[in-house]
Amino acid sequence: MLRDIFEKRMGKGPDFSRLKRGVNAEGDNDARNLPEIPDNMWKKCNFCGKPILTADVKENLYRCPKCGGYFRVHAYRRVEILCDEGSFQEWDKEMPFVNPLDFPGYKAKVDATKEKFKLDEAVISGECLINGERTALCICDGRFIMSSMGHNVGEKITRAIEKATEMRLPIVIYCCSGGARMQEGIISLMQMAKTSEALKRHHDAGLLYISVLTNPTTGGVTASFAMLGDVILAEPKALIGFAGPRVIEQTIRQKLPEGFQRSEFLLKHGFVDAIVKREDQKEVISEIIRLHDKDLIEKSMKTFGRVSDLDEAEISADGAVNADGAEEKSSGKTESTAWQRVLISRDPKRPTAKDYMDLIFDDFIELHGDRCFGDDGAVIGGLAYFHGLPVTVIAQQKGKNTKDNILRNFGMPLPEGYRKALRLMKQADDFRRPIICLIDTPGAYPGMESEERGQGEAIARCLYEMSGVKVPVVSLVVGEGGSGGALALAVSNEVWMLENAIYSILSPEGFASILYKDSKKAPEAAEVMKITAADLKKLNVIEKIIREDEPASSENIHEIAKLIDEELSDFLARYKDKTPDDIARERYDRFRSF
Repeated sequence: MLRDIFEKRMGKGPDFSRLKRGVNAEGDNDARNLPEIPDNMWKKCNFCGKPILTADVKENLYRCPKCGGYFRVHAYRRVEILCDEGSFQEWDKEMPFVNPLDFPGYKAKVDATKEKFKLDEAVISGECLINGERTALCICDGRFIMSSMGHNVGEKITRAIEKATEMRLPIVIYCCSGGARMQEGIISLMQMAKTSEALKRHHDAGLLYISVLTNPTTGGVTASFAMLGDVILAEPKALIGFAGPRVIEQTIRQKLPEGFQRSEFLLKHGFVDAIVKREDQKEVISEIIRLHDKDLIEKSMKTFGRVSDLDEAEISADGAVNADGAEEKSSGKTESTAWQRVLISRDPKRPTAKDYMDLIFDDFIELHGDRCFGDDGAVIGGLAYFHGLPVTVIAQQKGKNTKDNILRNFGMPLPEGYRKALRLMKQADDFRRPIICLIDTPGAYPGMESEERGQGEAIARCLYEMSGVKVPVVSLVVGEGGSGGALALAVSNEVWMLENAIYSILSPEGFASILYKDSKKAPEAAEVMKITAADLKKLNVIEKIIREDEPASSENIHEIAKLIDEELSDFLARYKDKTPDDIARERYDRFRSF
């Protein structure tokens, strides 16, 4: 009832102070009969300016129920939201005051802040359970001198990282800061290096660090531990940047665009893996921790049994032989020409890589960005389960309509797409997750911006780094496999193709233009290029052909996905007992043979 009365009055845009004392906006006394609203029962939203009941804000995990704006959350409130009840055990709750510059009045300011907010410093640390997953945790609290980073903040975070390393725990840090603690001068600056060095040791120990960026995350915190996560998450519309917007505007004398330095801006520019709503953070963070659990990965790998029980190659008159000895039987249908397969591989109705991902893998969490420039829609990748085994999945993705194709750049990756793929592969290698790549691209994007941002270097770096990855890697061409743009995701232990896919040095049209001086001779070129799955199997360029009794479509994708699923299970079973060095050496030998 009170909410109805309150919102009815607020809807007319009243003077808040007049409403509280029982006088309406026009100054008459009609409102004097309404219940008086107690202090702290309502507040004005900082984002939309509308009046909201405090109880509604709390029930909504400290978001405005009107506009969805995110209010800052106190450190111990974060614990309540994130941690399993009663599981948080605080570390280093109290630390001796430090005033390295003997800054006048600093101690009094800190003491007053401690008394006001019942906090020892601008960060709390400890260990907890998040949906049963044991982890170390640090949470910055913006109430304490704007969560600026001084010696004690840096020291508490560093101690937590060191303890997590010693205890073999992942660590999650909720970042919030206005920057360096001015009263501590250069000593505050040293905390950037100190926390970063501690995280390097934690990473070298093979442990996971998740950084969660909240509003605001700026200055030295952004330039140190905030941006060093193996996975970087952010809350919606959080301000994130090295220099604050006012500093930038005052320095360059330009008006900044709407949304500049917000979470969505960083996601678009490749610096954030995902933006996660507050109500989803507990589930997402606990799932990410599980997907990086090396013990779970090792245990899950050991459960895979071979789908095929053939120990030696068996050849029949109507079949071809896979690399592992399994038999591929002819479907008895009329053989398509190479050019017909080219057209089939390009059919806009042909299922995309993401269509197969959705059917084969469970609980996919997409990770975005190359941490350098941008997030390329032509390459999607992230973490998922395959029959309970955590894996990394990376795919080249075409669109299904004009708008989607523009977003996906028609399946032609930019340099940032290859750098994103490489980042995810290296992370998979660090945490011992197998890598599955799905290839479907006409080729790498050939535009001017690609050359400006180093397309050749990005592809070369993929080839270079993939050669040393010590986890099993399998690549499947589901549509087009165009030139080096496809090869960048195909330096694998095994390369497979769907029956109607193609894999070539360049497009038949390009080949015909170069060698025949006539792009119209593409059908003839397709025949001599040997680009079909059957041709490439004979050349030993690929190990396996996934049968398409009919060209892949929405009608038969479930049957094809089942075949892929079975072959992936068989692949993992064959690699489960191999050492990391053997896996890398076999991949090297594979390509050394060409």
